[in-house]
Amino acid sequence: MTQSVVVQVGQCGNQVGCRFWDLALREHCHVNKKGLYDEALGSFFRNVDSRKGDETACGVGGRIQNLKARAVLVDMEEGVVNELLHGPLHDIFDSTQLLTDVSGSGNNWAVGHMTYGSAYREQIVQKLRRAAEHCDCLQCFFLIHSMGGGTGSGLGTRVLSLLEEEFPEVCRIVTSIYPSVEDDVITSPYNSVLAMRELTEHADCVLPVENQSLVDIVTKIQHMSHGGKPGLMIKRDSSIISGQGVLVGAERPFDAMNNIVANLLLNITSSARFEGSLNMDLNEIPMNLVPFPRLHYLVPSLTPLYTLADVYIPTRRLNQMFSDAFSKDHQLIRADPKRSLYMACALMVRGNVQVSDLRRNIERLRPSLPFVSWNQEGWKTGLCSVSPVGHSHSLLALANNTCVKPTFMDLRERFNRLYRKKAHLHHYLHVEGMEQSCFSEAITSLSSLIEEYHHLDVNKGTLMHDTPRLSICR
Repeated sequence: MTQSVVVQVGQCGNQVGCRFWDLALREHCHVNKKGLYDEALGSFFRNVDSRKGDETACGVGGRIQNLKARAVLVDMEEGVVNELLHGPLHDIFDSTQLLTDVSGSGNNWAVGHMTYGSAYREQIVQKLRRAAEHCDCLQCFFLIHSMGGGTGSGLGTRVLSLLEEEFPEVCRIVTSIYPSVEDDVITSPYNSVLAMRELTEHADCVLPVENQSLVDIVTKIQHMSHGGKPGLMIKRDSSIISGQGVLVGAERPFDAMNNIVANLLLNITSSARFEGSLNMDLNEIPMNLVPFPRLHYLVPSLTPLYTLADVYIPTRRLNQMFSDAFSKDHQLIRADPKRSLYMACALMVRGNVQVSDLRRNIERLRPSLPFVSWNQEGWKTGLCSVSPVGHSHSLLALANNTCVKPTFMDLRERFNRLYRKKAHLHHYLHVEGMEQSCFSEAITSLSSLIEEYHHLDVNKGTLMHDTPRLSICR
């Protein structure tokens, strides 16, 4: 039995993580009627017998005693973590696996990465080791963070480098929330570009999610909830709108957006949590989808987007579900893969779907999807037998595609607009260990990444002479 650990950093990372644990428990409760601790639960939860007053875990097959999430929660403001500890899920978090401060990072990557990264290094490493020690076979670390703020971008990427340093053989999959153009944090372009260098160097693969794409999707959901189309109605108290299952007071603005990202995590981990006829190990994702080490940004696309039990949406025909997965409306990043070049693509299907259905739809879609000449068969597929609660099937597509280039170019332009004026630079340079060369190295790294994607586009997948390619052991 393999296990994975979720590392949540910053306000956004912890809010998304909380929604993931909530929805994961819903799925396990829906399937696990007898209340037994099984391998499915064991992949992301420990079963602790609290009566013994120690950390003795109850083995697979026994009754559920006291589930603890395989998670490490880090934030330099204590508000969100304290809210989790006083919420309905407080029992599943091990208090020894939490790390908070009170002052925050002031929307400054350097404070998060340099100041707090150094001050809390040993404590973070200790908590990561402790989480790993509770695993029989540690397969993957999931890091959830945002790019625009100080703690998520700065300390989040410092944690990522510590994961590579301490557990170099364990897969590192990062879900990164990118700020929108209208982001209210004026220094978010600095934070994002500085974080991008770390993601490019230290992650095995990154699932970029854009705030603006989430806003667009939520706007569409809210339109449907008010009767935008007959037959596509969502209850006004739907938990995808409120984030609470029922409306309690004022709705928080990011709850619905966090739910969508949590559903991305539910789908990508489904094969690790449940059985299936064609299960996909998490470490197979970077292994099969990342031919070049630096080009590991995978565009996620979900269908249906509304995978909660209290959402009334007619079951889509299988063929339509596969078509939707390659539609811009279902992507969590604003891009157009069909007009760009695919290096590889994974389809992770849940529910009552046969291998023949999967193969038929791949053959149907293949002619419309431009793949590099040297990887025409670059498809990775997974089938998990357990569907999302309230639906017969769902699909997550992960595309390694050059369409991420415009997103990175836009980020570079926003960075340059600030940097040309040296705006707010002094806030970073006053941090011990931070030098102006960090900015030039970060923008050089991003420009190099953009150029590598551009070269593949222009030359239809022909390799650059100096582009490192993953070596294959023979």
